[in-house]
Amino acid sequence: MTASPAAWRTVIVDDEPLAREGIRARLVTLGGFDVVDECGNSRDAIVAIRSRQPDVVFLDVQMPIADGFAVISEIGAEAMPATVFVTAHDHYALRAFDAQAIDYVLKPIDDGRFARTVENVRRRLREARQNVVAQQLAALLDRLERAPSAEEPPARGGHLVARDGSRTELIPFDEIDYVIADGDYVRLFAGKRQLLLRLTMNRIEAALPPHAHVRIHRSAIVNVSRVRTLETLPNAELLVVLRNGTTLRASRSYAARLRLTLGVISAGGAVERMK
Repeated sequence: MTASPAAWRTVIVDDEPLAREGIRARLVTLGGFDVVDECGNSRDAIVAIRSRQPDVVFLDVQMPIADGFAVISEIGAEAMPATVFVTAHDHYALRAFDAQAIDYVLKPIDDGRFARTVENVRRRLREARQNVVAQQLAALLDRLERAPSAEEPPARGGHLVARDGSRTELIPFDEIDYVIADGDYVRLFAGKRQLLLRLTMNRIEAALPPHAHVRIHRSAIVNVSRVRTLETLPNAELLVVLRNGTTLRASRSYAARLRLTLGVISAGGAVERMK
């Protein structure tokens, strides 16, 4: 049985107790929301939003002392939870969206309209949660890739050490023509040989001598002694042709590094031939 996701933490802000009660009752009926606080003025709302850290706030526009927009101004639009404005006047709608509100509902509240608003809120909150999870996963994978490995280093004494079960092969650095990413592996080309190694591009780049093997793309490393010509493309990338006829691309972010290593100067799109 799949566990139900946690209810969305909710704060209701309205100076009218009956209005707060009505919103709470509707949320209970629709389900999926946990009302963690109710506030009758903007001052208490600011305190509740900061302390309770809700996922969503139903925020009355017109309140004594300061209105709902003042709450957003004090908290900051970027720091606000998902916001639904509650108002008796639809002329506030445009300003509500300018304040990055998800939606607004008019008083007296129509049940059908409120249900559609709540569904919109659910969708937006789910999307935000998925984006956060994706960002956290990407950051974790990046940290794992960059972390020092407890495994035996893939290079030793001028050779790359390639293992395949019980078989170990030593490939001299100067025999390696180029390396490209291949899914969770890297594919190494050395003359007529191709080897598929379970390494990351970052790890193999760190193992190869930087003066001789240069990263030209997120997914490609080239032995600079194998480069025959460079051609600047309209998008500022480089077309890299090797002496064996292989064609690779150097992305803009790596092109300057390749030129520097080769000691060449941009020729405004002309083909640059290596000696």
